[in-house]
Amino acid sequence: MAKGRETIATGRRPVKGRLLRFLVVGAGANLLLLMLTYTLLHFGVPALTASVVGYAVAFGAAYLAQRDWTFSDISSGGSTLSRYAVAQVVCATAAGLVGKLCGSTLAWAPLETSMAVTATAAIMSYAFSKYWVFVSSES
Repeated sequence: MAKGRETIATGRRPVKGRLLRFLVVGAGANLLLLMLTYTLLHFGVPALTASVVGYAVAFGAAYLAQRDWTFSDISSGGSTLSRYAVAQVVCATAAGLVGKLCGSTLAWAPLETSMAVTATAAIMSYAFSKYWVFVSSES
């Protein structure tokens, strides 16, 4: 019980469950992207605009949730937003290359290609977030 009070008193969350919180935030961000893009397309917004707006909103929500919930036990130094943006660009590029490799070069089925792309993005995003974006300034 003393440990629980210490966590509440310091405002820090224990590390246990971080991967689950990361997955919940990621799933929520993807659902938000899907809903926003669909809604914008439904109301006649051009596809490129709908995609970019949906992604920008989902990106912002995911960043805030990762910073304030998933990695809230880490006091980060410097700007985590710029590192998060760079990490997401790298993840998106790698996921695109995996999609190209699996879908075009290896001729995998759409489901298997989508699974490989999703796994690549998720694993890389978690690694970047844990080891580069949201690192303690005391490390």
